[in-house]
Amino acid sequence: MTQITTQEQRLDFLIRCLLNEKEEYRGIVIPADKREKQRLFRSLMNVRPPVLASEEFLKVQDAYLQERLEERGVTKLEDLTPVQPGLYLWQGDITTLAADAIVNAANSQMLGCFVPCHGCIDNAIHTYAGIQLRLECADLMAAQKKEEPTGKAKITKAYNLPCRYVLHTVGPIIYGAVTKTDRELLVGCYRSCLDLAAAHRLQSVAFCCISTGEFHFPGELAAEIAVQTVKTWQQQNPNQIEVIFNVFKDSDDKIYKRLLQ
Repeated sequence: MTQITTQEQRLDFLIRCLLNEKEEYRGIVIPADKREKQRLFRSLMNVRPPVLASEEFLKVQDAYLQERLEERGVTKLEDLTPVQPGLYLWQGDITTLAADAIVNAANSQMLGCFVPCHGCIDNAIHTYAGIQLRLECADLMAAQKKEEPTGKAKITKAYNLPCRYVLHTVGPIIYGAVTKTDRELLVGCYRSCLDLAAAHRLQSVAFCCISTGEFHFPGELAAEIAVQTVKTWQQQNPNQIEVIFNVFKDSDDKIYKRLLQ
């Protein structure tokens, strides 16, 4: 076999492997355009069930994702300036943040997002971690034998992400007005993640805006709950965990800036 050393060769190899896994994919032609090729690869990764892959596939995938991470750039905690003692605000792609743990806003199946190239954080985290993350999540769920409850948390390795671990939590889904139970469940998400991080002796955790995307929790209220819950936890557990509030949208950045500054 030709030696695979370049990103283009890795990408072509990985796509061919994924296309060969299903008979219905056999007619798909690999595009020549780099961005279209990357999109096809991500789509195939997103829809792939949690099944084992060859050692060769994993080796090439890991090399490809590690180089992609280098291209996208890594942000470390020491690169950030705290807005309050033990609290940071950072706007950017959480899959490039080298904290001890990042938080994934998961769904109750806990297997990642299966919608090709979907814009949710669950999709991004599973895409850039590699297929090993879905496999580990599947093992956790098989052992649990039921869906993940809202407001709780699970911990997994991070694989090809720059963080050490991923904390997965299922936030409340809002269908109408936000109820007292919805608020309590969102508080539970933050506390469960921090408790789990403390149990594993982690020193930094980056939170995304849990439940505010596809789950429709109002952004301002969600941010107020997030900041208050984290501050209370830190007061009860002093000098244990530094927290980064990670935002992606400008509107969320403005909300958190107002709450923290």
